[in-house]
Amino acid sequence: MQGTQSAHNVIIGILALQGAFAEHQATLQKVLAKRRLEVVQVRTLEELQKCDALIIPGGESTTIALLARLSGLLEPLREFTRTKPVWGTCAGAILLSQTVSNPKKGGQELLAGVSIKIARNGWGSQIESFEAPLEVTGLRDAGRPFTGIFIRAPVVMELMASAGEPPIQVISRIPDTLLPPSSAEDGRDRAVVALRQGPHLLTTFHPELTSDNRFHEYFVQECVLPSLASR
Repeated sequence: MQGTQSAHNVIIGILALQGAFAEHQATLQKVLAKRRLEVVQVRTLEELQKCDALIIPGGESTTIALLARLSGLLEPLREFTRTKPVWGTCAGAILLSQTVSNPKKGGQELLAGVSIKIARNGWGSQIESFEAPLEVTGLRDAGRPFTGIFIRAPVVMELMASAGEPPIQVISRIPDTLLPPSSAEDGRDRAVVALRQGPHLLTTFHPELTSDNRFHEYFVQECVLPSLASR
């Protein structure tokens, strides 16, 4: 699958089947980069094939996966993930994971782009949503906390990178005092809320629901542009 970037344009797609895709687009359009960014909503194979990178938004992971299959996008998304940068937020993080510890009845379609085990709704229901200040390695103005918005957020259960795979780089952990009681005793992986593996970025929270565009800037500068330079 070939991208269509020119020397001046970088095309970043946002999977727009369900969820907070409009918020990602609005935030990404505020990012200043060395190359001109073009942001497109992706609903078809033709739109996906134009992209140099992709964001999978929060929403409902099983619904997004079902709509992707019905749209003929599920296998192309898996192929895309093998070669190009993908950022998954909340539900998108579930889809980007290798395995889910508590799938819905009938199973969960995954892209398996990041070598982690993840649990759905790790903090509970919608009414147990919360915000937390996060220290994030690599963000511009790193001394300023980033507000993590957790809405029915998943929990990272295990980092599973094996020999021969790109190492997993944890870039943010939530304070242990905010972990769900069932996870607080299970080790430090459960505190991970943002990580990278190879060109991929995964966040269990919703950066697009804040007015702070530093995570989107990070994805462009640290994941997307280096990937293009190496092709």
